[in-house]
Amino acid sequence: MASAVEIDAMRRALQLARRGPRGLNPQVGAVILSPAGEVLAEGFHRGAGTAHAEVDALSQLAPGAARGATAVVTLEPCNHTGRTGPCALALIDAGVTRVVYALDDPTDAASGGADRLRRAGVDVESGIERDAAESVVHDWTALVRTGRPHVTVKWAQSLDGRAAADDGTSQWITGPAARRDVHARRAAADAIVAGTGTVHADDPALTARADDGSLLDAQPTPVIVGRRDTAPDAAVRRHPREPLFYATHDVAAVMADLGARGVQRVFVEGGPTLASAVVGAGLADELLVYVAPVLLGGSRLALGDVGVPTIADARRLSVASIQNLGDDLLIVAHPSSDREGQS
Repeated sequence: MASAVEIDAMRRALQLARRGPRGLNPQVGAVILSPAGEVLAEGFHRGAGTAHAEVDALSQLAPGAARGATAVVTLEPCNHTGRTGPCALALIDAGVTRVVYALDDPTDAASGGADRLRRAGVDVESGIERDAAESVVHDWTALVRTGRPHVTVKWAQSLDGRAAADDGTSQWITGPAARRDVHARRAAADAIVAGTGTVHADDPALTARADDGSLLDAQPTPVIVGRRDTAPDAAVRRHPREPLFYATHDVAAVMADLGARGVQRVFVEGGPTLASAVVGAGLADELLVYVAPVLLGGSRLALGDVGVPTIADARRLSVASIQNLGDDLLIVAHPSSDREGQS
């Protein structure tokens, strides 16, 4: 059983893990404890090609200083050679006698480190602060499992389901509180995706901004999808992050490529055509629907064809939450495979 000192060290390792970049590799933190329970070194993974968290921590110690020590790591030490060597072997060579970790590595290539450590006579314990560790790498494990990012589709609509008035005007359907919430969610995403039609019609900046219009520290990479050209002076070309352009309507291929680039979380905010394509392709993991207490009427629906020819094929949703944002409502929903009650 893990000691109180080891649990505290794991919580520190989780804090360290969050310092690392999101991408194709997981965010991992490590703390090396002396036999007396004192912190000898700390480390975290700083990105592809750099030392893994355990090796980063060990590199701060003099040769032999880790003999008899305990390594506390948020993810099972890896057992493969990629750009760097196996962390399990590095710990064995350093003379570590106990390893405490939170989560098993879910990848076939890197798993098995715990067994290698045990075969070398190292005492190994897993599952410490498992839930907290899972929250750190949740998006990465989803990327490993599906090969694509977690996809959130957002739209704002009137009470009667319209995204714009009949003349095409659509700005400020919702109020300041809803817009503030949207920008916070943009900042939490790795990428924000819009269609070329929306870029042409509205010239959005696709930045995450504060109430005063200033840029937030975290900015998603803008991704533009569609076959129309984007004007040289479009606002998105002045985004603090280099935009990605995909001259295609194949949203599944776009998401697969973003996944291959290490993008873990995508925010789709690009108009009814793109939203409908993503939902219709079954790629939406989360829906954010901001509903304003206004009526617009007309033909400009917030969502178009999503491949539902009959009520039996309706895309059922599970509502996670309903929140008041000023005069508006935010409905957060997820796709549901439950077809009970359909008739």
